[in-house]
This record gives sequence, C-alpha cells and structure tokens, in this order.
Amino acid sequence: MALEDAKNEVDGAFTRTSDRGHSFENTFGGATSFLRRRYTKDLAGVDLAVTGIPFDQAVTNRPGTRLGPRQVREMSTLLSPDPPYGWGYSPLDDFNIVDYGDLAFDYANVPDFPGALQAHVRTILDAGAASVAIGGDHYISFPILRAHAEKYGPLSLIQFDAHTDTWADDDLDRIDHGTMFYKAVKTGIVDPATSVQIGIRTTNADTLGVNIIDAREVHETGPQAVAKKAREIVGDRPVYLSFDIDGLDPAFAPGTGTPVWGGLSSGQAAIILRDLAGINLVGGDVVEVSPPYDPSGVTAVAAAHVAMELICLWGWTRRG
Repeated sequence: MALEDAKNEVDGAFTRTSDRGHSFENTFGGATSFLRRRYTKDLAGVDLAVTGIPFDQAVTNRPGTRLGPRQVREMSTLLSPDPPYGWGYSPLDDFNIVDYGDLAFDYANVPDFPGALQAHVRTILDAGAASVAIGGDHYISFPILRAHAEKYGPLSLIQFDAHTDTWADDDLDRIDHGTMFYKAVKTGIVDPATSVQIGIRTTNADTLGVNIIDAREVHETGPQAVAKKAREIVGDRPVYLSFDIDGLDPAFAPGTGTPVWGGLSSGQAAIILRDLAGINLVGGDVVEVSPPYDPSGVTAVAAAHVAMELICLWGWTRRG
C-alpha cells in the first residue's frame, strides 16, 4: 500500500489535510518534517507537538548540535510509513501530532535564550498539547522543565546519559549543559528521590540524591530489569524523560559532543524505553546529536527512534 501511494504523495509536511495517519512519500524526497507530520503553528486540536531547538552554546567539546533537529527530521522519514514496531498501537493514527517547527531566537543574544525557550514550550502546553523536543545541547532541558513544572508542579526525571549533569552551579544565569539538572533539583522543579539517571559512566561525587543506574548495571542486570527498577522509582508521578544521545556507546552514536565508551547499545535502549510503558510521561526531549561528527547519520537515526518512542510512551497511557 505504501508503494502504491508513494507515486502520488509528496510534501505531506505542507499538503496533509489531517494530523492523523501515516505518510507514504518516497523516503528520499519531499519536505522532511518529523515523521512527515504537518508543519503548523496552529495548535488548535493538537495532542502533541514535536519542536526543534537548534542550540549549542553550552557544549564543553565538539559543537554542532544546532544542526541536530534538521538531521533527525531527515532520518525520521525512514520511520514515517509504518506503525512503531512492538507497541501494538500507532500514536500517529490515534492522536493529532504535528511538527511545530523550530524555536526562533536571536543567536547573538544568548542571555535571552532560556526565557525564549521556556515561553515557546509554555505556548505548546497552554494550548493543551504535549511537547517532545529535538535538540540542541542538553541545556535546553532546563527551560523546558521550567515550563512543564509551571503546569504539573515538581516532576520526576528519567535521564539517559553518560553524565549526571548535576555538577554544582548556583548561578542560574549560567547556560551550561553540565549543570542544568543541578539547578532543576535545587530550584525544586525536579524531585531527586523519584528521579533516575540511566547509563551514567562519569564520576560525580554529589548526585543530589538522584537514583543512579550506571552503564555497568545496565550491562550486568539487563534492560528489562532496568526498566522495572526505573518504573518503581518514578511510580505514577508526572515524568519528564530526557535522552542525551551520548547515553549510547559511541559505536552506536558517534555524532555527539561528548562521547564516552562503555555505554548502552541501541538495542538495550530500545528495550528499556519500550518497557517503561505505563509511566505518566508528560514530556520529553532527545539532545546532543551533532551531525558534523557522524556523516553516516546513524546517530540521528537513533535519535529519531528515541523521539518516536517518547511519543509512544506518552500515548500509551492516553489511549481511549
């Protein structure tokens, strides 16, 4: 059916008349919105909006994550014709999902960026839609969490990462991709006791009480046990899930700013994400894709899958 429709369908990002259903364009052509969703700034009736945050001010090593949203969208065309494998339902059929486009901001006025991003996500949430963001460096999670906390109160965090990003930093005006979760805990928008970081493999003496499932535990106990443990930690609280693509081993995601060996395989991450089904996910992001360091695009392929899994997790508890 997809091949039959592909000879007539193209540029669904602009020509779609419905926000539901799959798209059957040739993967090598057409406008590359995320999953071929309709590009729109009109959020009336929208259930979930995917948005790009092309920002990389705060990286400690290799820049380029401002180009991540564009490449993740491109690679998502590989996923757009088919329901997600293993879920037993298709969020693209069951919900109105759109591509809200990218955040607009003045690249030369960096101090204004956090407020611009927080307002951008607040607009999505105030319209009654959920948000899944594609970054961009990991700092973007802090303004996004602030917007979610305005609506939901303190959140539980599930973070896939090589780094805890809770290094001490009491200057809220600093824009740093390694301290934003320290600030989130210290300002009370993330509850550390009901939060968990998965895949950690760098040293940080003070993790502020956040539960840690390091990479070795993932390898030794297996992804199913990790998902079960994470579900027990967050319970039924509102959860925000942030997936730094360097949570994966560099063999599976070389295109990131701070690769660290010994990480998760894409297969392990896929099982964990799938087995988190049932958590009360209210929003999420996938960050740190840096295309200049991965001409193959495999890192962006992984990120596109992660974003799809976030949508599936969000929709799982909201099906009628």
